[in-house]
Amino acid sequence: MKTFAVIIAAASFALAAPVALLAADHAGHDMKQHAAMKGNVAHEEVVDGIKSVFTIQTMAEAMKAMGMEMPKGVKETHHLSVTFTDAKTGKAITEGTVKVKVQGPDKAAQTKDLMGMHGHFGGDFDLSKKGKYGVMSKFKVKDDKVRSAKFWYEVK
Repeated sequence: MKTFAVIIAAASFALAAPVALLAADHAGHDMKQHAAMKGNVAHEEVVDGIKSVFTIQTMAEAMKAMGMEMPKGVKETHHLSVTFTDAKTGKAITEGTVKVKVQGPDKAAQTKDLMGMHGHFGGDFDLSKKGKYGVMSKFKVKDDKVRSAKFWYEVK
């Protein structure tokens, strides 16, 4: 069980690293890797002055973009992340709480608190069935106001 926890922690950290690099100085970093991580925008919207950008990518894509192999025993198939910015100033918002519920085409639901990861919030979900997934989020950032965003994501 400890080994599994270490693998999950390592995978979560590894998935967070490219986003941290996006927020940092880009000198000496592989920009193709950054582009691969940014290219999966699933939804974006502005809610009460806060812009949220949701990305979803397969765990295999995320690991490949970082030059790593997929750890064995990981049952989650996709990494969902969200970044927040102030819609007026464009300034990144990196502190807050985010809860996401993903309801699959079979009506099974997964609910997780997304973890703050170097400039974004992220978590891993099992989106292994083909079809439409309903993604519902509630988030509270700098002003403690609860906001929500909902969208559909299709796995083909």
